[in-house]
Amino acid sequence: MLTRRRSHRDSLIWATAPTVHSRGRGRAPAPHTPAVQTFHRPEPVQGQESHPGHVHRITPPAHNGQPPLHPLTDKAANHRLQAYETAVKSSFDRILPLLRELTGLRREKGFIAKAQALAEQTLGIRLPEHLLEDAWIKGLDMSRLHAACLFETYCRMADGFFAHDPLKGHDTRAFNAFLQSCGFHLMDVTPCADGRLAHAISYVLRLPFGAVRRRSSAGALFDVEDTVSKWVEVEHARYRAGTPNTADAPTRYLKTVIYHFSSRHPSHEGCAAHGSDDTAAAGAGLERLLAFRQAVENGFCCGASVALLLMGLDTDTDALRIHVPDAQGHMDLQLSLDTGDIYHQTLSMTPEAARGYILEQVRRHAPAAPDEGMVKLIAQLVEHNLSQLDYVRRRHGGAYPDQGHAERFMGVGVGFEEIQLRNLTFFACLRTVEEGAADLDVGCRILGGLNHPHGRPIPVVIRFDYHGQVPGARERAITRCRQVDRAMTERFAPQVRDGLLHRLLVVRDCDTRAGLERVASSLDPTGQGGHR
Repeated sequence: MLTRRRSHRDSLIWATAPTVHSRGRGRAPAPHTPAVQTFHRPEPVQGQESHPGHVHRITPPAHNGQPPLHPLTDKAANHRLQAYETAVKSSFDRILPLLRELTGLRREKGFIAKAQALAEQTLGIRLPEHLLEDAWIKGLDMSRLHAACLFETYCRMADGFFAHDPLKGHDTRAFNAFLQSCGFHLMDVTPCADGRLAHAISYVLRLPFGAVRRRSSAGALFDVEDTVSKWVEVEHARYRAGTPNTADAPTRYLKTVIYHFSSRHPSHEGCAAHGSDDTAAAGAGLERLLAFRQAVENGFCCGASVALLLMGLDTDTDALRIHVPDAQGHMDLQLSLDTGDIYHQTLSMTPEAARGYILEQVRRHAPAAPDEGMVKLIAQLVEHNLSQLDYVRRRHGGAYPDQGHAERFMGVGVGFEEIQLRNLTFFACLRTVEEGAADLDVGCRILGGLNHPHGRPIPVVIRFDYHGQVPGARERAITRCRQVDRAMTERFAPQVRDGLLHRLLVVRDCDTRAGLERVASSLDPTGQGGHR
């Protein structure tokens, strides 16, 4: 039976988050406080760009032994993002301690009632009764219980995200206006499917997720045909409905690729799809970008409506390596702007001088004269990223402790806009197992390596969003969920047979703020997942 989940404020993970303090800098804002995102910055004072450090430097004070904040850091946004991340990740981190407690209760009288009370108190969920009923005879099936806890925790998180928009990602007006002022009408971003890039939009770039098309892919090797189809859809909307702007507006579709690398362990913790070779990752990303532009030129026009941008992300520090294109769209893989360097070079400047310096450096790092709209956009992305560098400095001393993979589950299908946190999910964006086989294999290898040595399964959420205004869309999404589930059970038959891979099937109407609708699970009493 299909069930539609309904979220309640008192059951939301983020709504019950502990108050976060900035280590001596006062109380964090309440979860509903919107982030401050400045998409229109004041122009630098005349002469500041050529001599930004001469008379405009300041000495940022340290606070309680903490490193000084960058003058362009958005402190309010950092506090709010930290509160959300802490609340969500701590909810997943409470799963294993709960399971350990359950093992000590299973022979006690009234075990089921005690187990449910403990699950509600610890995670705010109820456990499947059929997994508890025979525990006194057979013992607890910890593998299935682990998957059940994770699936329920994910659903709580997702329902709260859609009901209350804690990251304010649907407030897109300011960014859309800014983007068009830069000469672009849509920003389409492909980060690698690696969970260490799942926060790229809302944290690393500090952009409203509702204004950016994100399609993750292993190695950032996006599907060229799918992107061309999206370009056609967007251009059609401009002609027919004037959305997001009219077709005569001098703007372009901006396709962006984010590859990744590791500054601390470059040969081991880089992109697995490219053998931890960041040069190969950058080259492959650029190749896909050029193929997309060529496809548009060959099939439709001269390609003037397409712009390209290539960025690398250091998954240890969240610093960006930006390959600034020139006015013709050419990018040099040997020439890049490093936001980590910009951070240190502008740390003691005034905000006005720092902004002027950033603009100057963006122009200098293009292989030839750049497009000024692209310069304006990249400068804003650099400024946003400086807040993220301070976020990592204050929380983790400048580099994440989990430099490798630490994903909790794998997301398969189409959707997952609520996943905006680092190392929470490995994505496999696909419509069929055949087309996404490479991503699935990488994801299962990563999650299997994290979980199987400890007897834990690979948790997989199979998800397809649909447009409720389209007749039959919901039924087709459900059918696709079941098709992918059947194909996955065949492809990973040994893991499924041994209870080392469990699936939750969900759909969602993406035209509304509704939560997830549960279709089936391999944990259901029938144990057949989507095969019914």
